[in-house]
Amino acid sequence: MSTDSTSQFATPRIDGRALLGLYDPADTTDWGPIRAAQLHAGGQLALFLLGANVIGAALVTLILAHIAPSWALASWATIVAAVSVAITFRRLAARQRAGNAAGLRAVRDTVLEGVALAAVWSVPPLALGMRADAGTALGLWIVLSLLMTASATAMAALPLATLSFLGILGSAIAAMLFFVGGPVFAAAVLLFTALLMICCFSRARALVLIRAGEISLAERDETVSLLLREAEDHGADWLWETDAGRRVVRASARFAHSVGLDPVSINGKSLLQVLAGPSWEAGNVSAGLRQLAENLKGREPFRGVLLPVQVGDTERWFEIAANPRHDERGAFIGFRGVGSDVTEERASADKINRMARLDTLTGLPNRLLINEALVRAMADADKWGSRCAFMMIDLDRFKAVNDTLGHPIGDRLLSRVSERLASLMTDNEIIGRLGGDEFAVVVRDASDTLRLEHLAQAIVDTLSRPYEIDQHTLYTGASVGLATGPRDGRTAEMLIRSADLALYRSKDAGGGKFTSYEPQLHVAAEERRLLEQALRKALSNDELHLNYQPVVNADTGHLTGFEALVRWTHPELGVISPAKFIPLAEDARLIAPIGEWVLRTACAEAAGWPGETRVAVNVSPEQLHNPGFVSIVASALANSGLPAHRLELEVTESVFMRDDTGAVKVLERILGLGVRLSLDDFGTGYSSLGYLSRTRFSTIKIDRSFVIGAAKGVAEPIAIIRAVVVLAQSLGMTTTAEGVETADQHRMVQDLGCTKVQGYYFSRPLPVAEARALAHREGRERAVA
Repeated sequence: MSTDSTSQFATPRIDGRALLGLYDPADTTDWGPIRAAQLHAGGQLALFLLGANVIGAALVTLILAHIAPSWALASWATIVAAVSVAITFRRLAARQRAGNAAGLRAVRDTVLEGVALAAVWSVPPLALGMRADAGTALGLWIVLSLLMTASATAMAALPLATLSFLGILGSAIAAMLFFVGGPVFAAAVLLFTALLMICCFSRARALVLIRAGEISLAERDETVSLLLREAEDHGADWLWETDAGRRVVRASARFAHSVGLDPVSINGKSLLQVLAGPSWEAGNVSAGLRQLAENLKGREPFRGVLLPVQVGDTERWFEIAANPRHDERGAFIGFRGVGSDVTEERASADKINRMARLDTLTGLPNRLLINEALVRAMADADKWGSRCAFMMIDLDRFKAVNDTLGHPIGDRLLSRVSERLASLMTDNEIIGRLGGDEFAVVVRDASDTLRLEHLAQAIVDTLSRPYEIDQHTLYTGASVGLATGPRDGRTAEMLIRSADLALYRSKDAGGGKFTSYEPQLHVAAEERRLLEQALRKALSNDELHLNYQPVVNADTGHLTGFEALVRWTHPELGVISPAKFIPLAEDARLIAPIGEWVLRTACAEAAGWPGETRVAVNVSPEQLHNPGFVSIVASALANSGLPAHRLELEVTESVFMRDDTGAVKVLERILGLGVRLSLDDFGTGYSSLGYLSRTRFSTIKIDRSFVIGAAKGVAEPIAIIRAVVVLAQSLGMTTTAEGVETADQHRMVQDLGCTKVQGYYFSRPLPVAEARALAHREGRERAVA
C-alpha cells in the first residue's frame, strides 16, 4: 500500500476551530463521539470547579471586607455561588445527555458558561480593586490567579468556555493592576493569562487526540472482531477424508454440520451416500454426484466438482476437490479433500445469468434467451417429429415516435407493447425482445397451423390499437414474419433467417400484416443480394445515366426546367426500375456516391442549356446529414460553370425527422450559395408548417397521388391541393403538380392555382440528347418572341 494513503482507522488531524466547537469539518472524522468525550471530561471536574469558585468567593470577601459593605460582598458571593451551581448542574446534565455522541451546539453553547462566570468574577477587580491599596489589589490578584488556574484545569476539555473565561477575567485583572500598580503589572497579568490560555488549548487538544485515538482503536478492534466472527460463523469450507472403500473417516464437525448429520453417525458411511441424502435409496442421483463417483473411482486428483445436496428442506450446492492418499508403500488408502458450500455464490451467478438473458427495459427474454429457447424447441420438434415456429415482430412507425417525441416516450411505448404481447402468450409460447423495436415469439408446438395464424393476426391487431402515453395518443402498428420449423429451416439460424425474410415482405407490403415464409422469398432475397453486388459496380462500369423530365409553366406550357432522374441499365439484367434500385442504394449506403454523380452530371449538362432553364436534382437525407455535402455542391457548380440559381435541390420531409439540426444547417449553407430548394412529396409524410418556417423553400411539389385523387373528384385531395397552393402563395413560393397525365388533370391543377406542372401529359423523361434539343428549341422560340 502507498505510504501516503490514509487508513480508515487513522487518528484524525485536529482542526482548531473544530476543537473549539465552532464548526464540524467536512472530512471523514466522526466528531460526535469526540464532542461527547469533551462533555464527559467537563462533567468529571464540575464539582471541583464548584468548590474552587465557592472557596475563591469566600477569600475575595475576606480580602475586600475593609473597603466594601458586607451586604454588597454577601450579595456578590451569593451570585457567584448561584452561577457556579447552575454551571455545575448544567455540566452534569450535559454529560448525562451526551451518551456516545454529542452535537456541535452542545459544545458551542458552553461559551455561555465561561462568559457568565467571567462576568461575575470581573466585578471585584473592576468595581472595587481599582479603589484598593496595592496590598489589597495584590491579594485579590493572587486569589483570582489561583481561580483562573483551577478553572483552566477543570474546564480544559471545553476550550471555548475556558478561553472565554480566562480572556475576560484576565483583562479585568490587568485593568485593575494598570490603575493600581502601573503598566508593568498589567502586562504581567496579560502574559500570565496568555500562557494559561495556551496551556488550556494544548491540554484540550491532547484530550481530544487521546479520545480520537481510543475511538479509532475501538473501531479497528470491532472491525477485526466482526471479520473473525464472520469467518467463524459463516465459514463454508470443510475437510473430509475417506478410506480406500470410499467410507468417511475422521469426519469434521463442520462437514457434519454442512450435511445436517451427527459427526459420529457419518464415520463409516459411504461419502456418496452422505452427499446423496434421501435420493440415495431411490437411485435418483444428480449428474454432479455421478461425476464425483467417477473421480473417486479413477483415484486421481480432481477439483471443481459441483453437486446439489439436500440438507433438511433446503437444497445446497457443494464444490468438492480432493487428492488421493497413499501409504509409505505407495498403496492407495483413500482421499483427503475439501468441500465448500457455494450456494450463495451459485445463487448470485444464477441471478446474473438471468439478468444477462432478460431485457432491462421490458423484462422480457432478450435475444440470447430467445435463441436458446428456439434451439430447445427445434430439438424437441426433431425428437418428437412435430413442428415449432418462430415469429419476428417489427413495430411500424416507431422511429417517428422516437424522433418527434423523444426516446423516453419511445421507451414507455416499448414497455406497453411488451405488456400487450405478454398478455397474448400461453405456456406454449415465449415472447422476447431482440432489440430496438423488434420482438420475437418462439412457439414450442406449432402443429395447429390455423391457431398459429390466429396468433400472428392477434399480435397485429393488438399492437395496432392506440396507446395513451403522457397525454399523447400514439398510433403504431406491427409487421410479423412467420416461419415454421423444420420445414422453413432445420437449424435455429435458418429458421430466424426465414422469419426475417417473411417480415421483410410484410414491411415491403406496407406493414400492418403478417406474412408466412415461402420459398420464393429466398429467391427474392438472393435476387436482392445479386442486385446489390451489381449496383456497387454500376458507377465504375458506367451503367448509370440520366433522363430529364420537363417541368412547364401551368398556364403557358413553356419549359421552365427539367428534373434529373437516374436510370440503370445492366448489361445482363437490362433496365432496372428506380423503384427497385433506389431503396436498395439507400439500404446499402450507396446513395451518397450515386447522388454525387447525379448532381455533377446534371450540373455539367444544364450548364450548356440556353437562357434560365433550371435543373432539379433529388437529394437523399443521408447526403444532407453529411456536412461535407455543401462542398460537393459548390464543387459541382464551379466545375460545370452552372449559375447557382439555376440549380434546384429537391428534398423530402423525412430529412427533418431526426433529432439533430445538422440537415437544417446544411440546407442554410446551400441556400447561402444561391441554390434554390424544393420540398418534394409535401403532404404524404409528417407534414408540418415548421419545416417551411425553418428553411426557405422556393417550390412545394404536390405528389401525384393527390393529383389523381382530385381528378376523380375526391374531396380530400382537392382540399389538400387548394390549401397547399394558398400556403405557398402566402409564403412567396411556387407549386409544382407532379404526375399530370391528361388534359383534364392539367385543367384541374390550373383551376386550383398550381404554378408549374410535370408529367406524361407534357413529356416522359427524355434522354439527354432529346432534353438538350428541347431546351435549345425553347431557347430559340423565346429569343424570337
